[in-house]
Amino acid sequence: MSNVIEHLNWRYATKSFDATKKLDDDKLNRILEAIRLAPTSSGLQPFEVFVVKNPELRAKIREVAWNQSQVTDASHLLVFAAWDNITPARIDAAFDYTNEVRGFVNEGWEAYRKQLHGIIAARTEQANFDAAARQAYIGLGVALVAAAAEGVDSTPMEGFDPAAVDQILSLKERNLRSVVILPLGYRKQDSDWLVNLKKVRRPHDKFITELA
Repeated sequence: MSNVIEHLNWRYATKSFDATKKLDDDKLNRILEAIRLAPTSSGLQPFEVFVVKNPELRAKIREVAWNQSQVTDASHLLVFAAWDNITPARIDAAFDYTNEVRGFVNEGWEAYRKQLHGIIAARTEQANFDAAARQAYIGLGVALVAAAAEGVDSTPMEGFDPAAVDQILSLKERNLRSVVILPLGYRKQDSDWLVNLKKVRRPHDKFITELA
């Protein structure tokens, strides 16, 4: 566990990436697998991850992301895109797949399926998207820790126009909406103003409350 803390103390929101340094496939795949294994509500995994390698697409995304250099200079760019709605069909696909993988049908599990149908029916489409987007952030958090464990720099970014990114990546056609983006790569020490600054977090006693 001490290694986890060391990795988290090492990581920071990288402001300048070295465009000449590329992330090897093994490290990338381990980070992606960590995201795939991230917990999600009811196991629905209501988001997808796009690994944007195409330089032209990344240049277009940079234009709608306040011209932030990380988008194009990082080795890889991940886009987390949540379901635009949690529908009965999507719930059924997830539950049916679980039954297929496990090889049996559980009565309690099927009762919970019906309960979820009722929950999502009572919410608006926007509320269901918001719920899906929150799950994408769980995946993002796992990605940040996994990247740090691999010695890979990362920068979680909300500073972009989601509607524009949706259009660039044709997400609407897949019933998805972009939520957050994550450049991955290696810091450029000599041009990153944040690299040598002390990490600042609130003190433990101002952040953690124990209720005995």
